[in-house]
Amino acid sequence: MEDLDPTYIQAPEHRSDSNFIPNQPEEIPVIDLSRLDDPEDVQNVISEIGDACEKWGFFQVINHGVPSDARQRVEKTVKMFFDLPMEEKIKVKRDEVNPVGYHDGEHTKNVKDWKEVFDIYFKDPMVIPSSTDPEDEGLRLVYNKWPQSPSDFREACEVYAKHAEKLAFKLLELISLSLGLPKERFHDYFKEQMSFFRINRYPPCPRPDLALGVGHHKDADVISLLAQDEVGGLQVSRRSDGVWFPIRPVPNALVINIGNCMEIWTNDKYWSAEHRVVVNTTRERYSIPFFLLPSHDVEVKPLDEIVSPENPPRYKGYKWGKFYVSRNRSDFRKLEIENIQIDDFKVKT
Repeated sequence: MEDLDPTYIQAPEHRSDSNFIPNQPEEIPVIDLSRLDDPEDVQNVISEIGDACEKWGFFQVINHGVPSDARQRVEKTVKMFFDLPMEEKIKVKRDEVNPVGYHDGEHTKNVKDWKEVFDIYFKDPMVIPSSTDPEDEGLRLVYNKWPQSPSDFREACEVYAKHAEKLAFKLLELISLSLGLPKERFHDYFKEQMSFFRINRYPPCPRPDLALGVGHHKDADVISLLAQDEVGGLQVSRRSDGVWFPIRPVPNALVINIGNCMEIWTNDKYWSAEHRVVVNTTRERYSIPFFLLPSHDVEVKPLDEIVSPENPPRYKGYKWGKFYVSRNRSDFRKLEIENIQIDDFKVKT
């Protein structure tokens, strides 16, 4: 058995066999969005989305409107990029100041992930805070990095991202309606959205019993939309008991999950679930997540319409941009301290 660089080794309680029960009959819901064309079925779809957000924090959608040819073009193009020699890939390598481009050293919970990624901002350039200092109101612009090869890498990615963003806002409106709120309730939070999307490549791993493609984590965003290939490996922790469930690849489906921002806006009604990616010894795996993020100046706190004397706020507010900058640097490299988590903003009771 091949030795593994110790920076990849998960603690025993976080390895792929921990709290995992194979052959579970239950799985996350698959929701057909074409049912929205039937006026008599719209409310059922909204209710099913709400139930999935509450029970799992995850669901899959089919007939979602993102063209399969746009997705296939990205998948084909990014494989060509990741197959390039390392000296080509590092020409567009991410650094601690500019958190976009190629990266092969990402950490989750201070353990290195078995993957390589390419990150792209939806808005180019994008406005982010200059520092993590709460008193510093300075802003800076960050620009995407684009490889010279493949030549259509940028166009393929931008076309797909526009379709993904359109679907993200459609889902955001359905989630808002499921809460009994106006469908545009969240729109003002995205005037200078910090959304980005990523291409993940998970190579075959000699010790999938010790390493993970991505360690256990919750997404910090509002909602995530994930295109995954047929290999599989994504797992979600069930809200009721923490047991890990595989998310079965469904052809042309997208996996949707609730992020921390939505969990806080709903005061824990909707669930930002822990998830992870297991790897294997023989097959590489690709996935393409789109992360819907609010503007840097948005204060993330429980919505006034949700809280009440019977349901008091469970979180203090925080500025999204400052949180993002702090969190991003801890993902870039191993830190001596635990990175910032939303539990740090929970109201002590």
